[in-house]
Amino acid sequence: MNYNTNVLQKYFLCLVLFLFLPNVFADNPRDPYQHFFNQTWGNFDEELQNARESNKKAILIFFEIDGCPFCHYMKVNVLNQPEVQAYFREHFLNFAMDIEGDVEITDFQGVAMTEKHFSSKVNRVRATPVFAIFDLQGKRISRFIGRTSGVEEFMLFGKYIVEKEFEKMSFLKYKRLMRKKAQSS
Repeated sequence: MNYNTNVLQKYFLCLVLFLFLPNVFADNPRDPYQHFFNQTWGNFDEELQNARESNKKAILIFFEIDGCPFCHYMKVNVLNQPEVQAYFREHFLNFAMDIEGDVEITDFQGVAMTEKHFSSKVNRVRATPVFAIFDLQGKRISRFIGRTSGVEEFMLFGKYIVEKEFEKMSFLKYKRLMRKKAQSS
């Protein structure tokens, strides 16, 4: 009986470790405002120079609004993930912008305006979230409207930009191509 008790105890300990140990070492979600978004004084003309000096591929602007459920989804399910934060911080300068904000910013051409004007008039953002990608000259090269289906789709969007696939095809075509490649392998 003592032998069976020891075996059962060891089995139970292994089961507990198997179930809970991965959670101890798993990457925990982190605040996107500290770990995803870069700090800025709102001078995007200067941020272009910072991006060039840091060897970034582009600048990402997350157009958001308070109370937006899809913005909230992105912040608590995607932008807070360490793998997303590491990838996007490596390749992009990332900034959040309130589409109703009255904070004065300087756009990529050095023109002063409010966040609201930059969002609605310059970038035609009507609903949120919008992820706009700008090249290192300040030209918008791509954008994703709405929330992604999750981390995988958002990471795919980042790779679409980094690998310059936006020059060859739409993001929708790129997703389909990647899905076919994944199914065939």
